[in-house]
Parts: sequence; C-alpha cells; structure tokens
Amino acid sequence: MEFRPCIDIHNGQVKQIIGGSLKDQDDLANENYVSDWDAAHYARFYAEKCIKGGHVIMLNPQTSIYYEKTKNQAFLALQAYPGGLQIGGGINPDNAGVFLDKGASHVIVTSYVFQNGQIRYDRLRELVKKIGKNRLVLDISCRKLENGYRVVTDRWQQITNELITPELLDKLAGFCSEFLIHAVDVEGKSAGIEKELAMLLGNWEGVPITYAGGVHDYKDLYLLRKLGKNRLNVTIGSALDLFGGKMEFQKVLDFVGQ
Repeated sequence: MEFRPCIDIHNGQVKQIIGGSLKDQDDLANENYVSDWDAAHYARFYAEKCIKGGHVIMLNPQTSIYYEKTKNQAFLALQAYPGGLQIGGGINPDNAGVFLDKGASHVIVTSYVFQNGQIRYDRLRELVKKIGKNRLVLDISCRKLENGYRVVTDRWQQITNELITPELLDKLAGFCSEFLIHAVDVEGKSAGIEKELAMLLGNWEGVPITYAGGVHDYKDLYLLRKLGKNRLNVTIGSALDLFGGKMEFQKVLDFVGQ
C-alpha cells in the first residue's frame, strides 16, 4: 500500500466535494472544503515530502465558464512538481500531450474511452499510440447497483453498461499502467470504505490500483489494507487534515510505511 495524494479543482479552486453531488449544469457541487491555497501550494508540499503518483483532477467540463481557471490551476500544480503528479479531467488525444509537456507524469482518462455506455477500444488504442501505455492511467470509478459495480463517467454523472470484473480489469490493463478507482457512492462522505469493492480489487493481481472513497479514520486504512491484500494504494480527501479533516497527514504516511 502507498499513499497517493490528491488535488481536486472545481471552479478554479482546490476543493473537496461529495462526488455524487457534482453537476455540470451551473457548475454545482456539495462542498466539504474550499481551500484558501492554490493548487501549486499542495503540489510543492507533496514534492517536499517526495510523494509521487498523486492525481490532479479537473472537475469542470471544457464547456464550463470556469474551465480555463481550473485548467490554469492544474498547470500551476504540474509545473510546481514536474513528474510527480498525474492529471485527469477531460483528457483526450488532442490535449494529452499538452498536460504531459506541462509536467504531468501520466494522464488519467475515463470519459473519452466510453460512448453510449460502452468501452471504445479504438479510442484506447489511439491514446496508447499517441502517448504510450506507460503514461496512461484509466479511471474506472464506479457505483454499486443491483448486479455489481458499474463504471461511471463524465465526472461520475453517467452510468455505463460496464461492470467491474476481473475479466474487465485484465482486458483494460493491456492499455494502461495503472487504474484509479473512486467508489463514488462514498466519495467525499468520510463514512467508511466500500468493503466489497476493496475485496474485489484486492483479489485481482495486475497493474497498480489507487482506491479512493470513504476513508475517514485509521481503522478504514487497516481494513483497506486487509481486504485489498496490501495491493491497493489509497488516496484520502475530506478526512485528511490538509483539507479540514481529522486524519493527520504524517500519521497516514507512517501507517502505509512511506
């Protein structure tokens, strides 16, 4: 298990939101925390701690009036920690190279490779050809429905037809170097992890996976390590003291052994 930090940017500000509340219309979201610091501040902090593999997520669509502010904040973070952070949010073959040139170690992609609820493998191949699988992270965040965990896209607003299964992970791993998986139903709620999802992911052996969603205390970290068989990396948002929570950053690092 490794700790992977985050910088979520919405309407040009670093925030922690309740994931399922995000709406493109009027750029709305239920906020847990709005920082007085810019994204570069957090990037420099992570750089000082020598923690790599964190993700910067742009939560506004390109059609938003706030998109340029959000993108500029993302650029500040990437330039403050070259090679130390991944970037996600509206990434496609046309702009992936721009973010990599600005300092991103990887780009994180989800919505671009889905259409009408299905995976577009032709688009995945296009991305791999453009930037290489070693610089591509796939976000296959999900919601739990009656028949299992379904992948969600478009800033977690669209539910696809794809179930997270070992077979799907095997297939998608051929196109990327890592997975980022938000348990959207518990994202931003600090109310406990998705245990079934952690078990499902922990039983799969493949590329690295970063789990996000629901961690609110050190018992959750212990549980995630146990259920995930120490194979899952973890990110913590609203519960972390950097974002107004009670979990101390250094104690989290000590727990995971970083």
